[in-house]
Amino acid sequence: MDNMKIYEATRAVPQEAQKQFSNGSFSGTDINPMWRIKTLTEQFGPCGIGWYYEVTNERAETYGDNVMAIVDLNLYIKVDGEWSKPIFGTGGNQLVKATKSGARPSDEGYKMALTDALSVACKALGIGADIYFSADKTKYTKPQETPEPYKPAFDAIPMIKQYCEENEMTSAEFTAARDACINAKLLPRIAYNNMTEQECLKMLEVITLNRLNEAKTA
Repeated sequence: MDNMKIYEATRAVPQEAQKQFSNGSFSGTDINPMWRIKTLTEQFGPCGIGWYYEVTNERAETYGDNVMAIVDLNLYIKVDGEWSKPIFGTGGNQLVKATKSGARPSDEGYKMALTDALSVACKALGIGADIYFSADKTKYTKPQETPEPYKPAFDAIPMIKQYCEENEMTSAEFTAARDACINAKLLPRIAYNNMTEQECLKMLEVITLNRLNEAKTA
């Protein structure tokens, strides 16, 4: 089997399966979850016959007054009549969000975490790769063409500042959140296009909430 066969066949995402979003804190491109299901089915067959996944862990993690739903799963695909080794994926989504008016629960936290986990597993196969790695060459790239030099995907500091303002954090807490992100090497990862803004915000939330939780218990 050609090592790049699945990657090349599934890397491009049609416009109708893409959705631009902006929630005030960050913006980017969402991929329709059903497009991934369709793509898996096209490549391997119906779910349960040519591919399937099994949830290995579901848990709720508390950060201060916020609760995250976390789901781990293994994706399996059948190629040339043989099942693959497990392809790991992990995803998360807010289960309970602390707001000014009190805790806001979500009854879709685990469902969205599952969707997120499946997307991570699919990413390992190259499904939707062009959304995550737009500078990559393809077999159709002309020899004289070269990718643009890596540039910062976005400036994270204003996003961190806005996140802190929206959550009514003090300037000291903002500084702590910024420093925590720097220590976690979050900003260099953004600068080299290894993270989307959505991934950045998820990590920012975890880093910030962990930092504040440590401060409260110190």
